[in-house]
Amino acid sequence: MGDKSMPLDDFAATIESGMTVGIGGWGSRRKPMALVRALLRSDVRDLTVVSFGGPDVGLLCAAGKVRRLVYGFVSLDSIALDPHFRAVRERGAVETAEYDEGMLVTGLRAAAQRLSFLPTRAGLGSDVLTMNPGLVTIASPYTGEEYVAMRALPLDVALVHVNRADAAGNAQYLGPDPYFDDLFAMAADRCYVSTERIVSPADLPAGGPAQSLLISRIFVTAVIETPGGAHFTSCEPDHGRDEPFQAHYAAAARDPDAWRLFRRTFLDGGEPDYHKAVAEFHAGRGGPGGEGAGER
Repeated sequence: MGDKSMPLDDFAATIESGMTVGIGGWGSRRKPMALVRALLRSDVRDLTVVSFGGPDVGLLCAAGKVRRLVYGFVSLDSIALDPHFRAVRERGAVETAEYDEGMLVTGLRAAAQRLSFLPTRAGLGSDVLTMNPGLVTIASPYTGEEYVAMRALPLDVALVHVNRADAAGNAQYLGPDPYFDDLFAMAADRCYVSTERIVSPADLPAGGPAQSLLISRIFVTAVIETPGGAHFTSCEPDHGRDEPFQAHYAAAARDPDAWRLFRRTFLDGGEPDYHKAVAEFHAGRGGPGGEGAGER
């Protein structure tokens, strides 16, 4: 098995402006945030982003990287809406396609199977069809039953974060949910896996049950070891969501002056600078459980 490991600093140069980028995870859970932060530091623009969105979407929208957004939702879980997403959505600053979650999954499944569409009942009788006039319905050739013909969502690139991976690209999640990361990987021409830790192939089956081996190496282009690479989203059981820092992010996102300070403090440097600044943030609060959650 070939070694597909890649330094984080080399990742962003592989992404081109105008690409369709699928981002795994779910809301504010197991997002490939180190990869997103690398894109923020790059010159890439005009992306189409496909995501069950969280702060990945908010940060990329705030940085002006997104031309079109395809999503089922954009939420921080414990905070209902990402403020940056809400702002660009209300201004109409990005083109959007909002689908029922089941429709988004069906679109990824179609792309993974290299089909142009798949039928689904999701979305029938809803305003999703009204808001997406390009979607059509189709009658079953067997029963005449009507379905939504959900178009495929092919991706140029997929970005996912997992707990463990080997250097060949076999990827393992150890938390409660796979979050459809395997579909993102299979729907993409290229897939970049960031991981808390690269381990030997023998350590993967020892670390969890067979179903936790979510993504096969055949779908993976590169593996990037990024301890804490999902921060500030959760990556159970390695770490939970950093709720105080997420609250700080959301508060800063609502105020232009506060956001400039946040960006300068946490995003303008490299990944080691980010984690150092986060540690200083928590130290200034008296530790992760201290008073003043979300405020500096």
